[in-house]
Amino acid sequence: MEILREVSLKTYNTFGVDAVAEQFVHIEKEEDLVQLFQAGRFEQNSLLFLGGGSNMLFVGDYAGLVVRMAIKGIQHRWRGDLIEVQAAGGEVWHDLVTYCVDKGFGGIENLSLIPGTVGAAPVQNIGAYGVELQDVFYNCRAFELETGTFKTFYKEDCRFGYRDSIFKGELKGKYIITEINLLLSTQSKPNTTYGAINAELAARGIVQPTIKDVSTVVSAIRQGKLPDPSTIGNAGSFFKNPVVSEDTFRRLVSDFVDIVYYRFGNNQYKLAAGWLIEQCGWKGKVMGNVGTWKNQALVLVNHGKATGLEIYELSERIIESVKNRFGIRLEREVNVIGF
Repeated sequence: MEILREVSLKTYNTFGVDAVAEQFVHIEKEEDLVQLFQAGRFEQNSLLFLGGGSNMLFVGDYAGLVVRMAIKGIQHRWRGDLIEVQAAGGEVWHDLVTYCVDKGFGGIENLSLIPGTVGAAPVQNIGAYGVELQDVFYNCRAFELETGTFKTFYKEDCRFGYRDSIFKGELKGKYIITEINLLLSTQSKPNTTYGAINAELAARGIVQPTIKDVSTVVSAIRQGKLPDPSTIGNAGSFFKNPVVSEDTFRRLVSDFVDIVYYRFGNNQYKLAAGWLIEQCGWKGKVMGNVGTWKNQALVLVNHGKATGLEIYELSERIIESVKNRFGIRLEREVNVIGF
C-alpha cells in the first residue's frame, strides 16, 4: 500500500472533472484500513472515500486523503430457502447483479446497470424500477474511523429511506463499508410493476419473464435513457425524485394535468424530477461545456471540458427554475465535494 501525492481524480469520477487529491491511496484488503488507522492517517487528514466515483461532483481540488476502495470478492451460501450473497465493497455493483442473475438468485435484477460500487449501495439505498436495496439487504460490515474496529450493521440499524440511510446522516463520514450481505431467492417472482418494463417485455414478445429477462430489459431501458460515462461525462440521475404530500400533489395536478407521478406510501406521491425539469425547457440544452442529456433531462453532462463548478452552477439554475414554476425544490442526488 502506497500513499501517492498530487493525484488527478479525472479518471476516478464519472463526470470526468479534473480535480487533484493532495494524497491518494488504494485499499485492496481490510488490513490496509487498519494499517492507515494505526499510522494516524485518519486523524491527520480530511478524508474522502471513493468507490466508482459515480455519485459525486468535484467542484475543486481535494485538500486531504482520498481513499479508493478496491476490495474484491463475491461468494454465496444457502440460508434455509434463501441465498446469502456476500460481496466486497470494491466490487462493481453491476458485476454483483450479473453474478446473481447468472446463478438464478432473484431480488436485484431491477437494479441492473446502476453505476457505482457495492460499498456505496447501502449509503444511498440505491433503487430503480420499484426495487430498493433495503428490500434484500441483510447486513453490512463497516470500519469505524474513530476506533479502528469493524462493526456489523443489520437492516434495522441502517435506517433506510428514499435514497437515504444512517450513513448519509448521523454516521456520515464515520464508517466505511467493506462488505455487504444480501438475502436473495431462487423462487422470487420478477417485479414488473413499472410500465416501462412491461412495455419493453411486450415489445420483445416475453409473456412470462425470468429474472434474466428483467435484467436485460432494465439494462436496455437505462442504456436508452442514460449516456455512457465513457463517452460523455455524467453521474446518472443528478436529482432525487421529490416526494410530496397529498395536498401539494392535488394542487399540482389541478394546475398541471399531465404531471408524471407515482404513489409513495400513505398520502404521499413521488414526482418525476425529469418531467419537472423538462417542462422548464432544460431537456437537451447545451450551455458552453455543460448541459442536460438529450434523452433524459434528469442527467447533467460534461461536454468535454467542464469544471465541476460549471456543472454545479447549471444545477443551481435548474433548481431555481423548477422552484419558480412548480413550487418544488429539487434535491441533488449527487454528492458535491470541494465546498
